[in-house]
Amino acid sequence: MPTYKTPNVYVEEVSTLPPSVVPVATAIPAFIGCTEKAGENNEYRNSPIRVSSLLDYTTIFGDACATNFTVTLDENEQISQIVTEDDSSVTPAYLMYYTLRLFFENGGGSCYVVSIGDYSTKPNKDQFVAGLAAIRKEDEPTLLLLTDAVNLPNSTDYYDLCQSVLRQCNDLKDRFAIFDILARDRDTNGIGDDFRNGIGTEYLKYGAAYYPYLQTSLNYHYTDDSVAIDGLSDVNGSASDTIGEYLTGENGLLVTYNGAQSDNPQLRITVTTRQDIAVELENNNGLVIRLPSGGATVTDILATSTGVGSYSLAASGTGAATIDTALETTPLTYATEPSGNASPTLGDASIKTSKTALYNTIKTALSTLRIVMPPSGAIAGVYAKVDRERGVWKAPANVSLAAVIGPTIKINNEEQESLNIDPTAGKSINAIRSFTGKGTLIWGTRTLAGNDNEWRYIPVRRLFNLIEESIQKATAFVVFESNNAITWLKVKTIIESYLDGLWRQGALAGATQQEAYFVKIGLGQTMTELDILEGRMIVEIGVSAARPAEFIILRFSHKLQQI
Repeated sequence: MPTYKTPNVYVEEVSTLPPSVVPVATAIPAFIGCTEKAGENNEYRNSPIRVSSLLDYTTIFGDACATNFTVTLDENEQISQIVTEDDSSVTPAYLMYYTLRLFFENGGGSCYVVSIGDYSTKPNKDQFVAGLAAIRKEDEPTLLLLTDAVNLPNSTDYYDLCQSVLRQCNDLKDRFAIFDILARDRDTNGIGDDFRNGIGTEYLKYGAAYYPYLQTSLNYHYTDDSVAIDGLSDVNGSASDTIGEYLTGENGLLVTYNGAQSDNPQLRITVTTRQDIAVELENNNGLVIRLPSGGATVTDILATSTGVGSYSLAASGTGAATIDTALETTPLTYATEPSGNASPTLGDASIKTSKTALYNTIKTALSTLRIVMPPSGAIAGVYAKVDRERGVWKAPANVSLAAVIGPTIKINNEEQESLNIDPTAGKSINAIRSFTGKGTLIWGTRTLAGNDNEWRYIPVRRLFNLIEESIQKATAFVVFESNNAITWLKVKTIIESYLDGLWRQGALAGATQQEAYFVKIGLGQTMTELDILEGRMIVEIGVSAARPAEFIILRFSHKLQQI
């Protein structure tokens, strides 16, 4: 009650509505992996950034890594084979962009992206550990995915990271992990055996694993220059007679001429008292670069011009060198192989102009290739969609996957038995199966703690995550309040009101409120006098979570004719 000392008219607002529990978000995944851009000074690296669409992602982090293809032609210049740089067409080297595509295609919304580096180097275990440490500090994420970790060369590193994710989920108790079974896992002991042996035995209730990989409808991202062509006959004379080059020095300026050597391409550099930079053609098809006194950096030159006519200018290496020395007229060099490639590429100007039909045929063939992806990105999208449309207590299963042609391995009922039920350690693996007339469905809803009667099912674990964190945040106002019956009644009322709402939505089992939940608080019930003296307010909450009907059993019998 405020104290009034000055005569006046005072207005007091009386709150008639009690505080309430606001449900927290349940399907905000955090994707950890490599991106095209990590910021100009790597300011995005290990910095969780929230995105709401694929456009947000590409604006901040860039596009997918361009896949290197080798197209082999026969003697008639017909395509005989197309392979990626590692002679396979299984999974791209960097998965973040494609994983986000699958996530949004399957109903995903807001999410976090943790970039652990760009495409210049292959990621290692330590980088993922740093990414996990970064996302640990964020409160909003509720799902964790090790996006690019499936491509780590050492499977043991992947399993160690999975254990670290489960440990973080247990420590914070507000998130859940989605794991992929490595594609190479099937080639050793049996389906999922390596994963089960490597995942450990702790905190299994906080994670779920899915198998197998998915044949998606997504196309590879590539550039014309990333497509090499083997078996191509001479183009305008020969493949080695199409591109001339001159490099000013290490990390310097690369001058390229896209044309035949018979054109006599030449380069001349002048350093004068002029104050500007000019890139011009000379009468005899030469290129002259005019620099101010003191020279200019490669960046400054490229800011003025990236080429003129058939000449192109680009930075070599870091492009950090400064050019301050004049160059007399010098012919460009035609190496035995163009631009350092073992084969001409689809980006060569001569292929586009003189072999247009072949160029278009190769582009059409590349557009038919489809990417194989681990399923976690699509699964996270389904989690988000089911939570939004039905609720976190609905099992994210018996749901079809979008942008997916089918699983890479077809699983039947007998094969799924060993995946779904692991009598030894209980490490259940959820299958993704293809059904005629239904498409590709998620056909499992178990956590890795498949033998635990309390935490066997994914919706049960995630429902408790929702209840625990929502009530924890809603009761924060009680801290430092009087630990007496009035405060206890407030706390009990807001919790019971919240649980009653969940029960009426079908999240809790029971015909009555008493069967669905209970809330206990008070001296002699949950606290002793010593608890109150030591500043502890203890609330006991019990809920009866609705469990999914995993096995539907129909019993038939013959009814004998009555005489």
